[in-house]
Amino acid sequence: MASVTQQQIQKFHEDGFLVLENFFTAEECDSMRNQIGRIVAGMEVPPHCRTAFSTKEDEQLQAQGSSDYFLTSGDKIRFFFEKGVLDERGNFLIPKEKSVSKIGHALHAYDPVFKQITHSTKVQELGRKLGLERPVVVQSMYIFKQPGIGGEVTPHQDATFLHTEPLGRILGFWIALEDATRDNGCLWFIPGSHTGGISRRMVRAASGSSTCVEFVGSEPAYNDSQFIPLPINKGGLILIHGEVVHKSELNSSESSRHAFTFHVMEAKDTSWSKENWLQPTPELPFPSLYT
Repeated sequence: MASVTQQQIQKFHEDGFLVLENFFTAEECDSMRNQIGRIVAGMEVPPHCRTAFSTKEDEQLQAQGSSDYFLTSGDKIRFFFEKGVLDERGNFLIPKEKSVSKIGHALHAYDPVFKQITHSTKVQELGRKLGLERPVVVQSMYIFKQPGIGGEVTPHQDATFLHTEPLGRILGFWIALEDATRDNGCLWFIPGSHTGGISRRMVRAASGSSTCVEFVGSEPAYNDSQFIPLPINKGGLILIHGEVVHKSELNSSESSRHAFTFHVMEAKDTSWSKENWLQPTPELPFPSLYT
């Protein structure tokens, strides 16, 4: 992996994203995939499993919102399923390794393989090149994008879910553990869309309301023609500015599109919103990226 150049960093600031091919080795990708295989093999179906994870707004409110399981997953390794893979009793209708949508949100803290990748020397060096002074890791997710059923992720900005004051302090690291193509659901971005603030926030609802989270504001109707696809090879890294608009389509192919992603906040002169669904806990304060 070649060192990142000033031109590339400049391009990141212009576009709100940056593709770095071959950032991780095939061996590193395989170690993450093998580890997640072990984690899924040992997975117990969570007792509440009458909820499916989705990004359509109402379902998101209903499923994530009604689920305390989601709200308290910031400092745990927990399982979120594709729609329709479990019956009402929580029995699998398809092989369990093909049923999981995401695992989150603390692999970076509690799993040795993912912790090592998150804090790898090259990630720390990249943080320093980007000028991050006190970066902390706020969350991580393993995303499966299962063949045929890996659902679309509608256009969004990560800062909708991870709000800071001021804005501009959230950075996503998205690692392709398999080739991501237009067929299997690669990411799409609107270049330069990270400069206009955010249009919507997901906040913890007032106690006593029927959901745990609610949306304030609404996502504008984006024009499909504004998005460009970013196919990327296994081992590639996409840096994602917290306010850049991005999406992914349904995986209609026969191959999965595994990715490991984590988000970092520049903690220097920044406040993390008390209204975010995700909160640091006494058990897991946000750990420093730099070791």
